[in-house]
Amino acid sequence: MATPIRITALEGVPEIAPGQALDEVLATALKQNGITLADHDAVVFCQKVVSKSENRYVELASVTPSQRALELSAICGKDPRLVELVLGESTEVVRCIKDVFIVRHKLGFVVANAAIDQSNIPGGGERALLLPVNPDQSAAGLRAAINKRLGVNIAVLISDSFGRPWRIGVSGVGIGCSGLRAVIDERGRTDRFGRELQVTQIAVADQLAAAAVMAMGEADEGRPIVVISGLPTRYFDRDTPASALVRPTGEDLFK
Repeated sequence: MATPIRITALEGVPEIAPGQALDEVLATALKQNGITLADHDAVVFCQKVVSKSENRYVELASVTPSQRALELSAICGKDPRLVELVLGESTEVVRCIKDVFIVRHKLGFVVANAAIDQSNIPGGGERALLLPVNPDQSAAGLRAAINKRLGVNIAVLISDSFGRPWRIGVSGVGIGCSGLRAVIDERGRTDRFGRELQVTQIAVADQLAAAAVMAMGEADEGRPIVVISGLPTRYFDRDTPASALVRPTGEDLFK
């Protein structure tokens, strides 16, 4: 019988301040929720709390829009200061039309507004929150701190919510990963009828992030940390970063 997978969003996590140690926040929340981590559990942190801890805030008053930002702002109808921030975090403008500004982030993600956020952050519309500089590195640092503090061998994921081409709505994706296989290549294995798999690759980090985001919620729930237990052990037999999920630009078939 397969081991059941359990997904638990932790209640009572406080607002995160710049410089706050998330391993300590996790330890307190686990105690409050009566949960003990075990080896091969995965802890998923919402990107916002990681970015807040790393002080990735930008005050819009400090931003001077370039001519390019002003031009794009006139097209998409977004604050030119926000557009300037998006350009600074991006390598390419993919699409700019009314109410839509999609770019290729420096980390490789193709995402609206370079995943810069203004929701659920103090300061309202005059402040923006950027992605972590290196989410895989952030995940690795968190994992090391948690394993040392709690004496366990767990995996850490950092999740965000992205829109998807040709699909309505946002879904959780893994932008940072440490301690498990972010993607599993099943090519060469056979299915139940002996047919060799030709193209199957499993986006483990995205699947876990989507499940975690469903438990976290997207509005005012205040549950930015999720524990996932009961995962297949083969997820942990190799450590690959979330960046392995980013398709190289040379494989973009739609440009």
